[in-house]
Amino acid sequence: MAIGPIQLIRQATPGQRRTLLAAALGWALDAFDTMLYALVLALLIRDLGISKTTAGLLGTLTLLASGVGGVLFGFLADRIGRKQALMASILTYSVCSFDSGLATSIAMLAAARFVLGLGMGGEWNTGATLVAESWPTEFRAKAISLVQSSWALGFAAAALIAGPVARYFGWRAVFFVGILPALLTLWIRRGVPESAMWTERGARGQPGATGNSSSVAGRDVTSYVPTTFSVIFRPPYVRHTFALLLFNFCGMFAWWGLFTWLPPYLSLPVSQGGRGFGVMGTTALLVVLNLFGMFPGYASFGWVADHLGRRKAFLVYSLMASLLIPLYATARSPAVLMVLGTVVAFFGTGIFSGSGIMGSEIFPTGVRARALGFTYNGARTMSSVAPLVIGRVGQAKGLSWAFYLCAAGYLLAALMTTQLPETKGKRLE
Repeated sequence: MAIGPIQLIRQATPGQRRTLLAAALGWALDAFDTMLYALVLALLIRDLGISKTTAGLLGTLTLLASGVGGVLFGFLADRIGRKQALMASILTYSVCSFDSGLATSIAMLAAARFVLGLGMGGEWNTGATLVAESWPTEFRAKAISLVQSSWALGFAAAALIAGPVARYFGWRAVFFVGILPALLTLWIRRGVPESAMWTERGARGQPGATGNSSSVAGRDVTSYVPTTFSVIFRPPYVRHTFALLLFNFCGMFAWWGLFTWLPPYLSLPVSQGGRGFGVMGTTALLVVLNLFGMFPGYASFGWVADHLGRRKAFLVYSLMASLLIPLYATARSPAVLMVLGTVVAFFGTGIFSGSGIMGSEIFPTGVRARALGFTYNGARTMSSVAPLVIGRVGQAKGLSWAFYLCAAGYLLAALMTTQLPETKGKRLE
């Protein structure tokens, strides 16, 4: 019998609930800090006099850094623990969001957004790994989907705050608000348990991992030398490693290309290729899109994946997104943009819940965090060209036309599902 999110949380242990909350809050606040840039992009274009191409390049730098950060923090998570790496990633993106507001030149803003990307990339795989290793097999997909769904809540919160703050205090104040997520690390340090699977592996001194523990019974394992990372590039993992990497790349190219440019697309005047809804109108549209599109899309994927299987769920979500985006690009009225945008957000963002689910089930514990970092954040590095490409094409032919490239990205992601394994029901070692 299927269970809902409330029943799922009630059946979990207190430790499992805290790991889920920590990963979800970290990911929501990651979205909050990351999307502040997209939400003030129209103001940056106006106030700093930058072109769409340059604005897209700044977004590209953040995504480029996220791939580096995913591998870097993945190594830390496999080495010093999931919890410690999670806190470090949250501090990184929070401080750099604040620094973005202090920038007095494009170069300073670019540097702040690049380092923010390191933390952004590290949070996802450390949080997803912590949850995957803490929750039982029958609930893993649903739990990771709930974590992923928090991105929509963070995006919605950013839209609610960025609009009024930017209107009355300017875009710098919007970035200053981004320091607040750093407070989360105080609770994680005291209230969230480390992954028992990670501490057990170090304590047992498995092949390829030498324990360094002062208290095995108490799970107080400070570090261990993990399985060599190169294992994911050898059979039986190599084919699945690159299939998941390319699936994520195609989907992320489409997502970042669309959603980085969606706020300016909605708010810019019609004469500049936008829809002319202004700051407050755009805020309202984005909040609806996140709460009724992205959030249920992310959250539902785990249930769909448990019912249809991982691969079929990937296929359905990515195909629907590829078919709906061209319709959205031709829409004009607020009502149609709201309805179509909500459905596009449901399918177009929901697929990313599956990456953490499938990746955690493919790769072994000794390299799980780094493997997720490589296949997810490595794809973000590859997709970092999306804001630049969409901005450049939008500059030349209009953003509506450029969004057709995003539809093509989702179509290619659908094709890549044929190379992925079915991992439904797999138990982690």
